[in-house]
Amino acid sequence: MKNRTRRTFSTEFKLEAAQLVTEQGYSIIEAAKAMNVSKSAMDRWVRQLK
Repeated sequence: MKNRTRRTFSTEFKLEAAQLVTEQGYSIIEAAKAMNVSKSAMDRWVRQLK
């Protein structure tokens, strides 16, 4: 079975992504698609920012 590599994101990237939701009015799903990350990752970053 092929192992998938886990992507890592910088703190700055996470902050920018979460701010799409908290400051620019994007939904979590819209922001996740725009930043090419999973919904669960985006949801976690937004919760951590609040």
